[in-house]
Amino acid sequence: MEARVTDKVVVITGGSRGIGRATALAAAARGYRVVVGYASNKTAADEVVAEIEAGNGKAIAVKCDVAEESDIIDLFKEADKFGTLAALVNNGGIVGKSGVRVDEMSAERIQRVMAVNVTGSILCAREAVKRMSTKHGGKGGVIVNLSSVAAKLGAPNTYVDYAASKGAIDSFTIGLGYEVAAEGIRVAGIRPGLIDTDIHASGGEPDRHHRLAHMVPMKRVGTADEIANAIVWLMSDDASYVTSAILDVSGGR
Repeated sequence: MEARVTDKVVVITGGSRGIGRATALAAAARGYRVVVGYASNKTAADEVVAEIEAGNGKAIAVKCDVAEESDIIDLFKEADKFGTLAALVNNGGIVGKSGVRVDEMSAERIQRVMAVNVTGSILCAREAVKRMSTKHGGKGGVIVNLSSVAAKLGAPNTYVDYAASKGAIDSFTIGLGYEVAAEGIRVAGIRPGLIDTDIHASGGEPDRHHRLAHMVPMKRVGTADEIANAIVWLMSDDASYVTSAILDVSGGR
């Protein structure tokens, strides 16, 4: 069991709901100071902070649209005021409307998905590396990138653009892990499967995960807490020899 962390900061994008919220609470329970990045729902982000503080933890909420480089820079400046950055969880992500084929997709939709899911994650990692790398005087740390089993399955007739963005995250995780391995930073990815969060509703199919549960070998959907537990394990010293690796948390899918 990992010793309780003290005075180390984790930045979590998309931290106000779903997997991000569960990860924020799990990290706080292990002693991290949590920076809850949120795109628009301040009320939800403030509720996460309040729940952490009620458990004697420390957290702040910072508005950040990860498609905007200036927002990302401001997010990490706020994190600097909070303590020493030890971890980044690149959880912020979006899907377009489900059930749209590639020959029906607009350039605007594709560009938005890539800007949030890919460019945003890379820029957040850039800021984290600047702070954590021993090359830059840092003390090391961990970056966990949220991918998806869609990266392997392709999501045909659903959202191929989202799947492609997560395939890019897989490649980025492996490459960045190699790049900074000798600088005290580990980089790992998580590929969630069908998880009970509102991302399905944002794509226009709120019951999609339950409708497809029969395709999962374990015959059920996963929970945000199950993904969060895997994330905080990757952040921990128990995973100290894990880098450039991607963990499927998908019920065998």
